[in-house]
Amino acid sequence: MSGRELVVLGTASQAPTRTRNHNGYLLRWDGEGLLFDPGEGTQRQMLLAGVASSAITRICLTHFHGDHCLGVPGVIQRLSLDGVAHPVVAHFPASGREYFARLRHASSFHEIADVREEPVERDGVLATGPTGVLEARRLDHPVEAFGYRFTEPDGHRMLPARLAAHGIAGPDVGRLQREGELAVDGRVVRLAEVSVPRRGQRFAFVMDTRLCDAVHALADGVDMLVIESTFLAADESLARTYGHLTARQAGAVAAEGRVRKLVLTHFSQRYADPTRFAAEAAEVFDGEIVVAEDLARVPLPRRRRSA
Repeated sequence: MSGRELVVLGTASQAPTRTRNHNGYLLRWDGEGLLFDPGEGTQRQMLLAGVASSAITRICLTHFHGDHCLGVPGVIQRLSLDGVAHPVVAHFPASGREYFARLRHASSFHEIADVREEPVERDGVLATGPTGVLEARRLDHPVEAFGYRFTEPDGHRMLPARLAAHGIAGPDVGRLQREGELAVDGRVVRLAEVSVPRRGQRFAFVMDTRLCDAVHALADGVDMLVIESTFLAADESLARTYGHLTARQAGAVAAEGRVRKLVLTHFSQRYADPTRFAAEAAEVFDGEIVVAEDLARVPLPRRRRSA
């Protein structure tokens, strides 16, 4: 595993503050870069965070409220300005095609980047590749919204002592992993003899929503859950009215889903003390809690060692 981290570009909700930009989150996953919900100012936040536009391979919008999408014009124009050579796939709720078209062509520019639109029509798998599977589920918000989940395929952890005992080294290790068995000195060595199962890592991104089945499904068993906690529990009625979660609800989702690292974000400007969000989530969740800060880098948890 290498290069797996969340780069936080913005953590405010509807209104930015002096210390919190509108939303923006880049998930670095080996060679992939998934940019979630680029709000206004994302292009500049990327510069401050040391993130090049070439790091982006997908843009994933949960919905079309401004704090989650008004950075799209700058990001897309930057892809062309920088001459990004690889295709960039854009996912967004299909009901917002018109909004995305307006954002993509908000002003005149010389478009050379290959941006491929793949709207989200329904729950299900959006993309499958060697690094993982990207899927979406519909959330409960006043406008159509989807959450995202990225899952690495399960694999194997090779056991050096057993490989050495069978005389397997160098390129033969890769062959064994690909083919499942290898002929060595007249006998067949199977992958299961020199490895143990390795669970694929999992990541979920849940923004503006009330509690619903999709929230729990997205969060189930993930290594990192990035989730909105716009309100504190004292304002739960406001959260429900406007289609949001409280920090306590986010903590309960993480506890039920056996999440390893909980990243709270999307904070209302009404609260001056961010530590209150962590304290409230900790009342119901005893795992690792991160209160997201702009420009922070949050690594995925290290893999659990297999038995």
